[in-house]
Amino acid sequence: MNQLKTLATVAVAGLALTACGGGSEANSGEETYQWDFTVTSGESSTWYAAAERFGELLEERSDGRMQVTVYANEQLSGGDPAAGVEQLMNGGKAFSYNSTIIYDGLDSRFSAINAPFLYDSYEQADAAIEAGAEDAYKELSREMGVEMLGFGESGFRQLTTSNTEVTSPDDLDNLVVRVPGSSLFLDIFEELGADATTMDASEVYTSLQTGTIEAQENPYDPIVSLGFHEVQNHLTNWNYVYDPLILGMNADLYDSLSEEDQQIVQEAANEANEFQVHQNRQIEDEHLSELNEALEVTDLSDDQVETFREAIEPVHDSHMEGWTEELYEAVQPE
Repeated sequence: MNQLKTLATVAVAGLALTACGGGSEANSGEETYQWDFTVTSGESSTWYAAAERFGELLEERSDGRMQVTVYANEQLSGGDPAAGVEQLMNGGKAFSYNSTIIYDGLDSRFSAINAPFLYDSYEQADAAIEAGAEDAYKELSREMGVEMLGFGESGFRQLTTSNTEVTSPDDLDNLVVRVPGSSLFLDIFEELGADATTMDASEVYTSLQTGTIEAQENPYDPIVSLGFHEVQNHLTNWNYVYDPLILGMNADLYDSLSEEDQQIVQEAANEANEFQVHQNRQIEDEHLSELNEALEVTDLSDDQVETFREAIEPVHDSHMEGWTEELYEAVQPE
């Protein structure tokens, strides 16, 4: 962490020059800014649309002083979202949308909100976030050199498989499942008896197609936008993990702004996050309709979900220390 702070001090000086357009000023004498914003997903995603909306709002409300360029697919970090988060922390860019799952690779506390079967609905997740989870994550993000400007969301994560309908933990026995590069997700699927493996998202389609892997898990948007449903036969709806997005800004850059400009940034972020969440939930219905046509879809009953919940309980217990009691309490459903 000390090394990251040292890098941030150096990098943010360079970022400030870029942000101020090489030190230029508007006719009013106010600073002008040229900022970069990265998202993990593609240009057709709600993440990208919300980032562009954020840039439009900043430009409008700053009378053109604030300009944002949006990059899809983690272009500024070679497609690596974890490197992208470090880049944000160190001052190599101004903004990003990243899942808390990616931040978990840098600090295990971030995955507390991704605890399996923590929420059973969006309404429950919304209530927990409003009741204290968002404030807790803002404090945690600050420790990492990130000013959290609120939550967007990727959604609830589901499971697709090639030839196996999954209705119980026994169905996952020895199944080769691709999961995110997080110890939490590896532990979940290994506890369920699967052969869990990690790989870049760009490799998943081909690996499913060739049979190198037999299953993967993601929210509906990536399943459809990345074409995974084209090379899978089954979808299990189980809402096993809620996956929020952090709209992050480099903290030193945020602190360098005037109070008026900080307010412009925060208000634009609030609207962009609200827009992204709304669009994500709206498009889920369209995606699920498409998936129902392409795949055999299984909706787990409450009893079936409870069986999975009980099977994963040892994973929950083993990660409690990393989450910390304080943060885990902050994300509990109301």
